[in-house]
Amino acid sequence: MCRVVDLRQAVLAKNDATAQVLRTELTARGTTVVNLLSSPGSGKTALLERELLLAREGGVAVAALTADLATENDALRLARSGVPVKQVLTDGLCHLEAAMLGRHLDGWLPQDTRLLFVENVGNLVCPAGYDLGESLRVVLASVTEGEDKPLKYPTAFGLAQLVVVTKTDIARAVEFDEAAFRANVEQVNPGVEVVLTSARAGTGLGVLLDRALAAGAGTGTHQPVMARQQQAHAHDHAHDHAHEHEHEHEHDHDEVHGRGHGHDHDHPPVHTVAQTR
Repeated sequence: MCRVVDLRQAVLAKNDATAQVLRTELTARGTTVVNLLSSPGSGKTALLERELLLAREGGVAVAALTADLATENDALRLARSGVPVKQVLTDGLCHLEAAMLGRHLDGWLPQDTRLLFVENVGNLVCPAGYDLGESLRVVLASVTEGEDKPLKYPTAFGLAQLVVVTKTDIARAVEFDEAAFRANVEQVNPGVEVVLTSARAGTGLGVLLDRALAAGAGTGTHQPVMARQQQAHAHDHAHDHAHEHEHEHEHDHDEVHGRGHGHDHDHPPVHTVAQTR
């Protein structure tokens, strides 16, 4: 189990390092990345299409990259907004990773892009753990998914910097309890903003665009408690792992020297470093 945990932490640490480099590079060229996460069928493509159209009409240089296991349906829909759009097929992978995103942006993303919306694979489990170099992480949930969604997927909602509720035009028909949903969001992510939207009715349109622009300007971005806790835990784990490695190295070093003193000096002691788990 220890090896599995260490391997996962190593994979995430490598992704985080790549994401930070990507974030730095994109920020330097004036591009803000918005990472959109949701379950399949949440309505994020419909909402994103409307937001892209608003951005283009407002003179904001915007682009979108959408990821799916198969088909280019979402890219074709988003392209109707008239902005640069790219489809990424993950061939079975349930999430995007920073290195993958970087490869697809290379040579495609227009240099003057101010906002890049990344529509992640429809999944609230796998994508939640992977930083893509975004400046704003948004989780979307439709009114049809149930008020307990934040409690069922605490990592996805707990790391969000903005929560968007979609399809509110049918909220009454499906008996959506807004107060209960907000309370559950607050439980896993205190202080995060919850925005109500309907792509069909036009409710809340433009708010996502406004929050993305604010994130690009470095203002008004929510800092989740869970994110701070994870950063502290990662720092402590790295410190403990380094200390354990140093201790085992010293222990093996002494043992080897102890055995070496009884041997002929024509065969000098061999120094080894113990492999930590």
